[in-house]
Formats: sequence, structure tokens, C-alpha cells
Amino acid sequence: MQQMDRCDDAARQWARDAIGSVEADANRSADTHLLPFPLPPAWGIDLYLKDESSHPTGSLKHRLARSLFLYALCNGWIGAHTTIVEASSGSTAVSEAYFARMLGLPFIAVMPASTSPEKISLIEFQGGKCHLVTDPTTVVAEARRLAGDLGGHFMDQFTYAERATDWRGNNNIAESIFAQLQLERHPVPTWVVVGAGTGGTSATIGRYARYRRYPTKLCVVDPEGSAFWPAYLSGDWSVATGRGSRIEGIGRPRVEPSFQPAVVDRMVPVPDAASLAAMRAGSDVLGRRVGGSTGTNLWGAFALIAEMRAAGCTGSVVTLICDGGERYADTYYSDAWVQAQGLDLAEPRAVIDRFLRDGTWPA
Repeated sequence: MQQMDRCDDAARQWARDAIGSVEADANRSADTHLLPFPLPPAWGIDLYLKDESSHPTGSLKHRLARSLFLYALCNGWIGAHTTIVEASSGSTAVSEAYFARMLGLPFIAVMPASTSPEKISLIEFQGGKCHLVTDPTTVVAEARRLAGDLGGHFMDQFTYAERATDWRGNNNIAESIFAQLQLERHPVPTWVVVGAGTGGTSATIGRYARYRRYPTKLCVVDPEGSAFWPAYLSGDWSVATGRGSRIEGIGRPRVEPSFQPAVVDRMVPVPDAASLAAMRAGSDVLGRRVGGSTGTNLWGAFALIAEMRAAGCTGSVVTLICDGGERYADTYYSDAWVQAQGLDLAEPRAVIDRFLRDGTWPA
């Protein structure tokens, strides 16, 4: 019994040290910036982008990975020699590989073979290994199998994202947004616009707004191929599309357990051509490249702002820069790749250019 106690004490001490290391990462990283997106002041509407690309691993998923590691460590699921396995299209895996290396743990990302080479390189740079599968709909099952075979831990971001983050505060993304808006002319946003991959970010923001009794509404934008929009439209949460999303980081072939539809006020389906056109337009305005999911967010935000203008409303709208565009130089920013995908960005780009001129949006 004494021998067992000593072993348990050693394991608890390792976990305490590991938790300290993960929390130290948050402590030494300044909060991400809330950037104004220039719109005519006369509109009376302000648009802000929370720049999640400034995290150490370059994306919104850094927050999620930190929360998932803390959750697993505090639950006793990770030990000093545990292999970490995750199902990820890229950014979550990059961030989890970062934290795994910090703790000296092996990390394996199970991902679709179509994932951009830039993201694969980023995972490998952080010390992780990539396990590619041809069928995007099998990544979760394959990750669970692989973790079982290795005696490792499957992080399962799609199940635990909404519960690993403390939605009541503790420096989550929602608390940060509202704190950073305090000195603005419209400090309580009318809308917050986000995409859904795990559903964790939308759950955190939607719950926080209700908990703090803000009137802010939550809009979730969803790309082609994703199950969230058709499930929301029909009320049937068993909907599965059988295909992956072309916009990395958001959209899923099934509705994931972390998605909380009751905190969502509106969902908007966004064609992939519109996502990429808005991504490129936003990059032109900001003077820097942003990723495809940021384009999806911007398309939804632009439509809401035009709706507010048509109704004579003023206020603020907040959305996210999920990651930087340098990860997509050979895909979303490549005209040859876009053409090969059968996408035509001309029409949605014309819609955006017209909106930026006069604030109107097609019915």
C-alpha cells in the first residue's frame, strides 16, 4: 500500500507540474488584439476582428488546446508517458502538438489526407506526427482506435470543447471580447459572428452573453458540406452530410456533441466561393492575409451589418481572425487551386465590393 501511495504521489506531482507549465503559457502570452475593421463612421456601426492568429501557435485553436490539456490533466487522463491522439484538420493539432511537446509527450494527429501541406509541416515542426486518412468522415473513429491500440489518450475535441472551457469567465474568449470593447462607442456588441468546428467557441460565447445578461446575439456561419446548418434548419440533429468541409477548421460532416444550438440566435450558410472572396477582400483591407474561416466569418458579418443599416440600427459587430493566411498560400490564395475546385469568386467579390462602398447587401 505504501508503494502504491508513493507511485500515486509521483503521478500527482507530475500532473501538478504539467498543469503549472500549461498555465504559465497563458500567463506569459498577452491577450489577442481586437482590431477595428474600417467602415464609414457615418454608418454608426463598428466591426471588430478578434485576432486569434497572434497566439503562439497561430490560431484560435491555441485556446482550445490549452483548455483540453488542462481538462485532461485535472481528470487524471494524462500521465508522464501518455501518447496524445487527436482528430484534427490542422490547427487544433498544431496547438496540441505544441502543448504535448511542452510536457514531453508524444503526439499524433489523425487528419484528412487533403489537409494543406503547410499545416502538416506546422504539426511536424511542433514535434507531432501526422496519420492521414482518405475519408474525412473516419478521422474520429480512426483516432479513437489508434489511441486504444497505443494505450494513449484521445483528446476528442469534438466532445470536450464546450465543457473544457469555463464559459463563465476565467479569461475565456468571450470575457476578453467584452472587456476589450468597454471603451468603444458601442461597448456591448449587437452580434458576435463565429463558425463552428467543434462548437466550443460558439457555446462559450453564447453561454457567456446569457450569463452576463447581455442582449448580444450569436450568429454561427457554416460552410458548404457541413452538417450544422442543415441540422439547424430541419431540427434533426442526426443529419450527416458524408463529406468534409473545404474551409479548414470549421464545418463538420456530422453535428458534434460540443455544438449547443440553443445558444445560437441565427445560422447562416456560406458558399465556399463567398468564404474565399471575403477572405481575399478582408486581406486587402487589413493589409495582411487571413485564413478561409475568417472569410466565412466576414461574409456573415457583412450581411448582418447591411441588415442593421437597412433597419436604421447602430451598434457593433464582432467576429474572429481564426488564423493567418500564410498557411493557405498553395490553396485558398492560389488562383490555380481555386479554379481546379470549380469555384468562381467574381460574383461574391462584387457583392462584397458593393457592400464596402455603400453598405447594401442582396436580398
